[in-house]
Amino acid sequence: MANLRLIKRRIKSAQNISQITRAMQMVAASKMKKAQGLAVSGRPYAEKIAEMVTKFVARIDPEQHPLLKENTNGKDLVILITTNKGLCGGLNTNLLRSLQKWFKETELASFQYVTLGKRGETYLVRGKRALLADFSEKIPFSQNIPALTTLITDGYIKGEFKRVEIVYNNFLSALRQEPTHKQLLPIKGLFIPAGQTVEKPEITPLEFLVEPDVESILDPLLFHYLENQVRDAVLQAEASEHSARMMAMKNATDNAREFIELLTLEYYRARQEKITYEISDMVTARLAVS
Repeated sequence: MANLRLIKRRIKSAQNISQITRAMQMVAASKMKKAQGLAVSGRPYAEKIAEMVTKFVARIDPEQHPLLKENTNGKDLVILITTNKGLCGGLNTNLLRSLQKWFKETELASFQYVTLGKRGETYLVRGKRALLADFSEKIPFSQNIPALTTLITDGYIKGEFKRVEIVYNNFLSALRQEPTHKQLLPIKGLFIPAGQTVEKPEITPLEFLVEPDVESILDPLLFHYLENQVRDAVLQAEASEHSARMMAMKNATDNAREFIELLTLEYYRARQEKITYEISDMVTARLAVS
């Protein structure tokens, strides 16, 4: 009897877990649909503005703008975008493992970090890394983009940062999220001084008109470009989070239901065994009396 009660309690617990994970799966699916729409719709704009800035930068001496020239002093800055909550499978683990593969341990120890997401902050604090700032409080993370962009641009112009990298999960599909890192600063471009005879890759003509000139619009354009690149990374990371959580909760729900079926089968077997023993005892007692 005690064994039957134990199995029934385990079945009830598994049913409760199944209901919870099913509800979380539906919530994550709803959020994923919205986040996926923002990530997919914003990606062409991010790619186009990056292409346009590359063409502009190719025609300007990097020394003419502080965001284009390379700083000799300062430290490298890494913007790490993770999640605030767990229950999203190996999303954060894969990203942090990739971070360790991309850079050497000596580089990771010398970097400064800015985080969006408590999981990344916890990882850096436990590893005793130099955490410069954390923007995990405001939800959604897109609210932090202007402040974050201002921090990295002002720091780079002042010479506090030598390089700025952003690390995040790139959304490819509901089933696939790819750890990604790219350099934000300094903004790289191809510059060919006038009269240079060394063979260089050809610069294609601009496909649009610039008024009054490239130099005049470069300053606001570069800030907008950086803000847009950070925004695109945040949107990709949020879509990846909700997709990974939806799949993780779906797998948890399926596993709970499978476990319920196994426990139910075990319960029926134990119940049948108990009934068989009771019948056997009754028959034995009847034979003993007669």
